Amino acid sequence: MNARLETAAALSADQQIGQIAVQLPGATAVFRRLKLDFCCGGQVPLATAAAEKGLDVNAVLSELAALQRPSALPGVSEPGALVDHILARYHDVHRVQLPELIRMAHRVEAVHRANPDVPAGLGNLLEEIQQELLSHMQKEEAILFPMLKSGGNPFVNQPIGMMRAEHVEHGAALEQLNALTHDATPPAGACNTWRALYAGIAQFGDDLINHIHLENNVLFPQFEAAQQAAPVARGGCGGASGCGCS
Repeated sequence: MNARLETAAALSADQQIGQIAVQLPGATAVFRRLKLDFCCGGQVPLATAAAEKGLDVNAVLSELAALQRPSALPGVSEPGALVDHILARYHDVHRVQLPELIRMAHRVEAVHRANPDVPAGLGNLLEEIQQELLSHMQKEEAILFPMLKSGGNPFVNQPIGMMRAEHVEHGAALEQLNALTHDATPPAGACNTWRALYAGIAQFGDDLINHIHLENNVLFPQFEAAQQAAPVARGGCGGASGCGCS
């Protein structure tokens, strides 16, 4: 069963905690912090699990609801607004997603190392992806995005070209990730942690693809087109007499 599950439905205190962990990427980090057992003890309703720990189930639900992120692409294309959306919806989210995925991957590899379906090397691959993505986002935030928000400049194509090249590398890393996890499809009998890991990987992959799409196909072309047109706009007088162009 593929880990790409529908998470838009309203959360309920009657749902099993393990079901929420699998269906809502990021929920595992909340449950771990609150010491709610979603793996071996995941068959109980959230309300019961919260009550046993003396937690306010409504507060837990509110925290979980904050993890539900929109999947639709934004309707804005104005550079400043689009950059702000990319920062909030993707840069900030990737920084939260990857540490939890890395933790779960190493856990699954350690606990299930005798299982022939275990994704050996997944934790290390995710760490490499994290390192490259953090470096990439930092360059965008420190150099390219401020440049774009200020209207660009005659040299903007150089950093854009570098980011496009790194996007290709990110795409290749996603292909490795999909190959290692069989397109984020957990094996039969996988525990809740394994299933939650793959659900999170599926969400991360979808997010990264949409992230790259917005930059490559919506944001960057606005500035690349302007630079291509600039020589024409700044061109000579069209051969006017005495100007020295010819």
